[in-house]
Amino acid sequence: MKPVFRGAAILLLTAALAACSEGGQGQQAAAPAGPSPKILETFEVGQEVYVRALAVDPGADALWVGTSLGVHEIDLKTREVKKTYTRGDGLANEYVFAILVDGAGDKWFGTNGGGVSRLRGAEWKTWFPMHGLADYWVYALAEDPGAGLWIGTWAGVNRLPAEGGKFETYHDELVNEWVYGIGVDSRHRVWFGTEGGISMYDGGRWREWTHEQGLGAPNRDNLPLSRNTGLGTRSRHDLSVLVDGQASYNPNYVFCVHVDKGDRVWAGTWGGGVSRFDGQRWSNLTTADGLAGNIVFAMAEDAHGALWFGTDQGLSRYDGKAWQSFRRADGLPGDAVYAVAATPDGEVWAGMRGGVVRIGD
Repeated sequence: MKPVFRGAAILLLTAALAACSEGGQGQQAAAPAGPSPKILETFEVGQEVYVRALAVDPGADALWVGTSLGVHEIDLKTREVKKTYTRGDGLANEYVFAILVDGAGDKWFGTNGGGVSRLRGAEWKTWFPMHGLADYWVYALAEDPGAGLWIGTWAGVNRLPAEGGKFETYHDELVNEWVYGIGVDSRHRVWFGTEGGISMYDGGRWREWTHEQGLGAPNRDNLPLSRNTGLGTRSRHDLSVLVDGQASYNPNYVFCVHVDKGDRVWAGTWGGGVSRFDGQRWSNLTTADGLAGNIVFAMAEDAHGALWFGTDQGLSRYDGKAWQSFRRADGLPGDAVYAVAATPDGEVWAGMRGGVVRIGD
């Protein structure tokens, strides 16, 4: 029996959104030189519960786990649950898709249809469209130190200035209004991953890139094309990446964005693998290179500078030269990995349906 998050009851999902495929095998590349990371522990959250967001709070030595039925606060030293938060505690909606711990230690939660909630100390506050939030559906959060908080929604992005005040909303400026990933580089440029490509805002002007400009690898596996995109109608957003039961291809659709320590921008695409922007052009890494799956839901950079990618076919680590992947056969609760977070001491946590794994040397 795999250990549960001690101190918390296993949550049972009563009504779940459709989720992604958890079958198949991709290419297994050679492991990186030196000690290879391995799965150290697996924690159950409930068989039908989805882990959609993970965030580390270094100041409190805590991990925040956002699920389809609430949020767990985990002590990273003991791996004990400090508390589980639901609507009864002040969280706007139990289905959490994004978590951010900002520079002041406040915790922000983007929810599925419940707006954005903030936990400051023991006090909760929630914002809805009536307060200036672009939409009730919040899927991405990022902080630009000194400039404020960026909030990605299904109806554009908001900036909440660091000094407080009203929400600023950007909609028509984006290549697509459905925003799933946000990254901020050292020059305070903000990168947005959307259903229609990548947009970048440098504080004065906007730029955009799509598959035509190199975002997302070609469809060499001849996967069926997916039209599961909103374009003004939420009814078509079922969070599925399947067409007739098999993985599909939609390369302009970006699930996640990360800016690495070298200011390179990484984008996880739907069927086009992971794309990397060096400031001039996009290049792509796929299963042909060693990536576990070409549908990339999440990514994180560990303390050693290696990139971790959560895909529909497992979790991959890439150190710039070599790949290492983990799948269900290696101990993951499932192959589709929706959330990844790295701790300052070099460990990595990954979340999927049913559980969370801790990985380290």
